Amino acid sequence: MLKNYYPLVSFLIAVCIAQGVKPFIMLIKTGDFRLQYLIASGGYPSSHSAGLVALCLSIGLKDGFDSSYFAIAFAIMVVVLFDAVNVRYYSGRNISLTKQLVEDLQYIIEMKDPIYDEKFKEVLGHTKLELVAGVFLGILVSIVLYFLWR
Repeated sequence: MLKNYYPLVSFLIAVCIAQGVKPFIMLIKTGDFRLQYLIASGGYPSSHSAGLVALCLSIGLKDGFDSSYFAIAFAIMVVVLFDAVNVRYYSGRNISLTKQLVEDLQYIIEMKDPIYDEKFKEVLGHTKLELVAGVFLGILVSIVLYFLWR
């Protein structure tokens, strides 16, 4: 019965580890420690890739790499990882550019609409390095749990 939960547990542990190390990575990187990084999207390592790779590999190890479950998990993993490193990353970059344009325009014209005062999150997606780190974390968690779960 509990073996059925191995993929889900792998997913949850990988995501929790990836999110749990983000405040410490940011402390090392910037000298700034904030607990809000525990729930932040983006950053190193990618919890998207860690969780989905752990889930996908766990399903493959549990049900077989020729199972329909693995095929579904693999397809979802590819789409989400592509989105995290491309679509969401460039959306975040677009927000940065837009914020800079608004700041520059405020020196030229008066912009009174409150929409220009809104704060937008700039980091939405992941760099390729953040994605790869998450992939390795997901593989590690899935394999370690596979041998512990047996």
